[in-house]
Amino acid sequence: MVVDHRDHMGNGIPNTASLVSSQHLESSSSSTASSTLSIGPAVTSTVASSSPPLQGAAGIETTTFTQTLSSTITLRHTTTLGSASVPDISLTSLTTSAVQTATATVAHGTTGSVHTSLETSGNPTIVPFPTSISNATSTLSLVSTETLGGAGPTATVQVTSIQATDIFQPIATDAPPSQIPQRGDHPIPRLGVQQQTEKLQTNKFYANFFLGDQAAGTWTHPYSIAWARGGGETDSWGLSISHVERSQLATGIANSSIAAGEWSFFANPTGIQSLVLSAAELGNGTTLTTDSLEAFSVNVNLVDSASSQPRITFPLVQGMAFVTGRYNSGTPLVQSGIGITSLTYAGAVINGTTYKYRTVLQNGLTWLIYVTPASAGYSENSFTLLSSGTIQGPSGFGGYIQIAKVPTGSSDAESIYDASAGVYPVAANISGSVDGTAGSYTLSWSKQGVTSRSLLMFGLPHHIASLSYTTTAGVMELQLVTTTKGTATAIRGDSWTLNEPSLPISMSFAPWTQQGGSIATVSAEAVAAINAAGYAELMQNISQQTNVGSLYYDGKALAKFAAICYTVNDLGNNASLAQTGLIVLKSAFALHVDNEMSFPLAYDTAWGGVVSSSTYQTGNIGDDYGNTVYNDHHFHYGYFVYAAAVIGYLDPTWLNANKAWVNTLVRDYGNSITDDPYFPFQRNFDWYHGHSWAHGLIETADGKDQESSSEDTMASYAMKMWGQIIGDINMEARGNLMLAVQKRSLQNYYLYTTDNTVEPAEFIGNKAAGIMFENKIDHVTYFGNAPEYTEGIHMLPLMPFSTLSRSSTFVLQEWDAYFSSSGIKPVDQVSGGWKGILMANLAIVDPVTSYNYFSNSSGNFSLGDLDGGASQTWYLAWSAALGGHPGSYKEKRQDVLFADELDELREELSGKKEENGYIERRATRSGSMRSSRLRQRTRGTDTEGRLTHVSDVW
Repeated sequence: MVVDHRDHMGNGIPNTASLVSSQHLESSSSSTASSTLSIGPAVTSTVASSSPPLQGAAGIETTTFTQTLSSTITLRHTTTLGSASVPDISLTSLTTSAVQTATATVAHGTTGSVHTSLETSGNPTIVPFPTSISNATSTLSLVSTETLGGAGPTATVQVTSIQATDIFQPIATDAPPSQIPQRGDHPIPRLGVQQQTEKLQTNKFYANFFLGDQAAGTWTHPYSIAWARGGGETDSWGLSISHVERSQLATGIANSSIAAGEWSFFANPTGIQSLVLSAAELGNGTTLTTDSLEAFSVNVNLVDSASSQPRITFPLVQGMAFVTGRYNSGTPLVQSGIGITSLTYAGAVINGTTYKYRTVLQNGLTWLIYVTPASAGYSENSFTLLSSGTIQGPSGFGGYIQIAKVPTGSSDAESIYDASAGVYPVAANISGSVDGTAGSYTLSWSKQGVTSRSLLMFGLPHHIASLSYTTTAGVMELQLVTTTKGTATAIRGDSWTLNEPSLPISMSFAPWTQQGGSIATVSAEAVAAINAAGYAELMQNISQQTNVGSLYYDGKALAKFAAICYTVNDLGNNASLAQTGLIVLKSAFALHVDNEMSFPLAYDTAWGGVVSSSTYQTGNIGDDYGNTVYNDHHFHYGYFVYAAAVIGYLDPTWLNANKAWVNTLVRDYGNSITDDPYFPFQRNFDWYHGHSWAHGLIETADGKDQESSSEDTMASYAMKMWGQIIGDINMEARGNLMLAVQKRSLQNYYLYTTDNTVEPAEFIGNKAAGIMFENKIDHVTYFGNAPEYTEGIHMLPLMPFSTLSRSSTFVLQEWDAYFSSSGIKPVDQVSGGWKGILMANLAIVDPVTSYNYFSNSSGNFSLGDLDGGASQTWYLAWSAALGGHPGSYKEKRQDVLFADELDELREELSGKKEENGYIERRATRSGSMRSSRLRQRTRGTDTEGRLTHVSDVW
């Protein structure tokens, strides 16, 4: 296997600055050996053709190849095709079902690249929080609530129902506040991007087409697409199309001392050119441009040096069943880096309109080619297999060609494709509504071509599980595996409606569970502990912690102190302490609203967004986790929005002066409309994938990525609560629907219980994804591979939304695998802020142990166990409200797990493993198999039978 480490500009050079993924951290020499790539044996085909011998440079094929067949496979061939096209008179005329076969005896193959190291440019290489917090140096002088006048919490009742018929209404459309200066000198150029009215998307699936050398991959699911750019097996200048099967995955063997799965990563090889849609006119000098950059789609144009107009335009839409190329008076070439065994003309699927060809590649897989000419005088059988690497169509062709892959073993695939051939999507629109506690959203597509036909689109597993009854009628028996999102299923129809029947409408600032709702009442002892911790923590230097030169760290600290103020007010019943802290918190927040930080915000007119000025000043695109180049905006700004919501709740008079600034941040990462003159629609959240992408304007070999699924949900939660506080019912409803969609998506793709069938069985033992890319999942973080990092990055911050996506089943399985006394790294071996995160996460299934830890009744809590975005105050309230202290849960916690119930859940999960034929196949510590041992447990319970501790002995 060729392992190609590209730097962030796409240069094929070793990226020595990269932090290698987990398998390299164990041994740098094992990375290639532990990765496997199966493409299948080469096939040699000798077949005859009725075409006359081709003469001259235009018809000569020069083929060289090398082959190495072993566990590491290298297959390469080079094809040189003349710049001139074959004359139309040389093209074969065929009848229906006539088969063309290649003349040469050529062993074609392909070289796929697998990128096993992390491209760290613009990504963090340090833990995502300050590692130390200075002790308080002064005492608090509590304000009297009698002197506060009208200040005080918003008088609101718990929300139990929402009515919103159109949740995609404007937040605002005015310019960003005047204290945020505008500038047009963004460090990342808009390479080939054509002018458009809508603001440009920075974090969507197609960004590689305008970044770096424009040749890195794009993933529409299920297809992988890239500009060949004169390279690869075909030396083509067209658009390469591939689809990778699970048998082709490259994988890393997990280090059992840090990971609970069998694989440390799985990746799909890139650079395989199954088919390439090109034109004879394209060659050296071809340029790639993009237009119509929207949330779900883009147009990619290939312009040859002799023309100012695109020779081919590719409308790329997420989930498209066909890859479509629209030709503008070109000579079509369909090329293959794998090699073509045969081309069969199958006749018209729409009389006089669309014609079908079937091609079998030398790996035995079948692809379909549909040709829809613009001219009525088109000769329907004028595509000819010139060689084992090239099919050519007639010169001057206008119309479009569509490509689709036939899955192995499918008897109905061709007829399903046939019924939708000739029509193709060009863009998508989304609408949504909330009715009571249920929500729904509809994806509808604009289409071109034979518009009387219905579209065929591929849905991901979370789509299939939430389709409305009407939409399910379009589900077809046609599936193709995707790179990282399981198996995609074809759905016929011009729109889908997807339902989320249980929105977290009742979730507020207080600890929350799906069964119990918000829990703002705790025991008297817990109230005393909360107020004591709150008093101590509000004596910390709030101004210092919230102004450290990083929007991310500043936001986390503001959110931390906002949570403390809320907690002592609502759960501690201490308005005086809350308002005392709030005064300092509002001052710290004002520093950012006034834009007086060391690296103030700027509005970037080039791409359309609010960014840190840090990179402008230093030239380092990695500053503040790449904020200037649009990395992590939902992470960074979500903390500010949450803090603002709490401040506005505790002091409604604050809102008028600050609402526009906070709305600007929401519009930047979570905008609700497509025609906002300053911000794009939903920069981060991807309504097709059901989660956000954190990666901005940096080219990457494996596409967009996101590390922290929990901070993703934090951003949506913050938007929900801010909408509730300012009375924007559509924002509140939209946040609720996003949280429900994220729960469904994360539980499929990020957080794995043992019954997960979406991701490979060898990987789900890791429990949390690590880093989710479009093309691979790597169980690691950008700052290290310790278990508390890789699992914990999907926990922080522990907030009311945490119990939504992190089910009790998942938390229990993850804890047992990693942090229990028999886990890979028992929690007692974890130190610093990560220990606090793990113990707060434990409260979801064992709140008593969690509360005892944070109240220090166990004697092993230290303030050093809190990260810079967390507080003892909130963790006490969190664990107490979830059932950690008697009296805190009597009315609300019907869902808390008692000791015997916890063991029953473990037994049930164990039974599910056996039913599913699941065996923990990895070799484990001490050279034994964990699944071969009997587990013995001792447990402690309180007087009500509630779990106080669990110890596991293997």
